[in-house]
Amino acid sequence: MAGKPPLIVLLGPTAVGKTALGIELALAIGGEIISADSRQIYRFMDIGTAKPTPEQRERVPHHLLDVVDPDENLSLAQFQRLAHAAIQAVLGRNRIPVVVGGTGQYLTALVEGWQIPEVPPNQRLRAELEAFAAAQGTLALHQRLAQADPEAARAIDHRNVRRVVRALEVCLETGQPISRLQTKAPPPFRIVQHGLTLERQALYRRADDRLADMLRRGLLDEIRQLLARGYSPRLPAMSGLGYRQIIPHILHAKPLDDALADARHATHAFIRRQYTWFRGHDTGILWHNMDDLVVSRFIEAVERRLKEQV
Repeated sequence: MAGKPPLIVLLGPTAVGKTALGIELALAIGGEIISADSRQIYRFMDIGTAKPTPEQRERVPHHLLDVVDPDENLSLAQFQRLAHAAIQAVLGRNRIPVVVGGTGQYLTALVEGWQIPEVPPNQRLRAELEAFAAAQGTLALHQRLAQADPEAARAIDHRNVRRVVRALEVCLETGQPISRLQTKAPPPFRIVQHGLTLERQALYRRADDRLADMLRRGLLDEIRQLLARGYSPRLPAMSGLGYRQIIPHILHAKPLDDALADARHATHAFIRRQYTWFRGHDTGILWHNMDDLVVSRFIEAVERRLKEQV
């Protein structure tokens, strides 16, 4: 670890309060924020992804927001390249990079130094696999992955169709399991990981309150504008929390209360999956309960860990 530049990682489940605390931390230590959120990469999707507001971005520079349009893909390998470039640019300005997010795969790829195979997307194959999942079900698609790459199948939830499709795509395109192609190399940083958590029912209530606030801020209009721009509701970008559940209200007159209940249920399930990922990839995370977190003491703890690792 000696001689390596610092990299702070602030992670946790959705709605726990990472954005606001990340900004306070970056301000205190002279840092800039690199987002590790697989939904905030999309342009025109601000409210539903809980993207930092323009005012928040004025306080602290943010990177890897608004990277692609909703009908474009950003692979994990592309994210990793962009994240490393942003980190190096921040370090080049003699500032401290602070990675903030809750997308487990993004975070783990950075922290564990995943070496990700560069396999270009095959849109025709992806469409075939997605159509198979739609017709036969996600479990049937997952079973195909289990036959081709049992290790990858154990690591990927069958409901995450996007990741299942990608793993199958790599396997079919290269003739090798993605689990065999993915290796690890020690990242060139002194990584300090801090996690935010909250009692589960309190976190669910916080997520529900945030959804209600998104509605007040114009989530319905944001989704209508995305559809008016011609973005298909079947796009992966439109499968994000809130968007997928509310689109049927806009397009098919599903009662709004029912759509919101679906969104709350999906968000709670997503939070559970996030915790499962974090438990399975905990490489030295220091956890903080938001119920008793004092910002000044938290900042002191981060600074102390940075000094300990020099």
